[in-house]
Amino acid sequence: MIGLTHYLFLALLLFCIGLFIALSRRNPIAVLMGVELMLNAVNINLVAFNRFLNPEVAVGYVFVLLIMVVAAAEVAVGLAIVMKNYRERGRSDLSDIDWLKW
Repeated sequence: MIGLTHYLFLALLLFCIGLFIALSRRNPIAVLMGVELMLNAVNINLVAFNRFLNPEVAVGYVFVLLIMVVAAAEVAVGLAIVMKNYRERGRSDLSDIDWLKW
């Protein structure tokens, strides 16, 4: 039987992988993928706690949908910044995005 600890361990593993990717890469697409892995780890935690602690109320699922909407908006804004930087400078390195500082 798969219990709550199995889901929490899976979420911890996904979060650590996402954190490593987000902190070690200079490619903005890879950094966005790492952030998405971390958000999916949080979603696994929310669904697991909702299922094992209070399955009658769907509060965890509502929070998961909210996080998915925020993640989609984050990816859209992040990709727009990366595309603008690539069109202006011809590179997509994270150290090139210094034009956001005024």
